Amino acid sequence: MSKSRAEAATGAPGILLKYLCEQNRPYSAQDVFGNLQREHGLGKAAVVKALEQLAQQGKIKEKMYGKQKIYFADQDQFDMVSDADLQSLDAKIVALTATVQSLQQSCRHMEAELKELTSALTTPEMQKEIQELQEECAGYTERLKNMKAATNHVTPEEKEQVYKERRKYCREWRKRKRMATELCDAILEGYPKSKKQFFEEVGIETDEDYNVKLPDP
Repeated sequence: MSKSRAEAATGAPGILLKYLCEQNRPYSAQDVFGNLQREHGLGKAAVVKALEQLAQQGKIKEKMYGKQKIYFADQDQFDMVSDADLQSLDAKIVALTATVQSLQQSCRHMEAELKELTSALTTPEMQKEIQELQEECAGYTERLKNMKAATNHVTPEEKEQVYKERRKYCREWRKRKRMATELCDAILEGYPKSKKQFFEEVGIETDEDYNVKLPDP
C-alpha cells in the first residue's frame, strides 16, 4: 500500500462518518467507495473496514438487505422534525423540482440554438458563397445574352422538319434491318455453320456489335 493510500485509510472512519451524516441517506459499501474514491483516494477494503468499525462503535447504523449491508447515519443525533417542517420541506422540494425542470428546458433550448448557430455558415464562408453564386449568375447571364444575340436560331418550322426527317429515316432503318434479318435467316437455313461464323465470313456488322439501339418510333 502506498503512503498516500495508507494515510487515506487511517483517516477513512472520520471521512465516512462525516459523509454519511451530511448525506443522511443509506449507502452500501460499494456506493460509498464509488462516491469517495476519486476525492479521497480510498480503497474498497479500507471503506469496508471503516464502515464496519463505525457500526461496531455505534456511530452509524447498519442493516442487511438480502446479502448486502446498508449503512446510514444514526438518526438519534438529529433533531425531531414536525409535520409542519416536513410539509415545508415538501413544498421546497416541489418548488426546486419545478425550477430544475425550467432550467433543463432552458438548457435544451440553448443547446438547440447553439447547434443551429454552429452548423450555420460563418460570415467569411457566406461571403465566399455569395461571390461564387454571383460569378455563376454572371456566367449564365452572359451565355443567355449570347444566345439571344445569335442569328442562327432554329424556327419552329425548321425544327418540325428535322423531326419529320428523323422519323422517316428511322422507319427506313427499321425496314431495311427487318429485310436483312429475313434474308440472313433464309440463307442460314441451308448454311452448315453458325450464324456468327456466317456474319464473320460475309463481313456483316450488326447494330448490336456497336451497341447501337434503334430509336423509338
